Amino acid sequence: MVSEVKSVSGRGIPLTGDDIDTDRIIPARFLRCVTFDGLGEHAFEDDRAALKGQHAFDQPQFEGAKILVVNRNFGCGSSREHAPQAIAKWGINALIGESFAEIFFGNCVAMGVPCLTADGATIKKLQEILTNNPQASMTINMESMQVQCGDFVAAVSIGEGARNMFVCGTWDACGQLVAQQSQIRATAAKLPYVTW
Repeated sequence: MVSEVKSVSGRGIPLTGDDIDTDRIIPARFLRCVTFDGLGEHAFEDDRAALKGQHAFDQPQFEGAKILVVNRNFGCGSSREHAPQAIAKWGINALIGESFAEIFFGNCVAMGVPCLTADGATIKKLQEILTNNPQASMTINMESMQVQCGDFVAAVSIGEGARNMFVCGTWDACGQLVAQQSQIRATAAKLPYVTW
């Protein structure tokens, strides 16, 4: 089943701060899970506890937000795939930031969650708009490579390979294998070293 991601729409949630690492996104004590179910409720658990309800993920006005707007080097630290899983299980369908750690970015792509970048001024403006108007609607267009938040429109970017994977629906490697099952079997049947 092809699952194209040509745009992502919804309300946004601003999360300010550089170098937010995967340990902060999902603390290590939650890595013992067998499945990723339930991780969303523990996203940013320690940061949320320290801020006593003032963390963006605890603010009722951001409940149901679909697009996370972050700053520089988001998702740095360990390579745990639990971090993007926790964010996705919380309800986030896309991220926009100044930059992302490479492994975090790759884990997000593998899940169908685009991580787009924009310059610092654009990120600051988006975070200001969302802070002042949490009900503002956002749309990320993966074809025109623009984000619109209220009346504000700006350019976003993502590597061309990742962009094509989203737009064409080829980001899901397992789904691609399943979709091509008959061709894979036909090719395997012609190989002398593969037996069924």
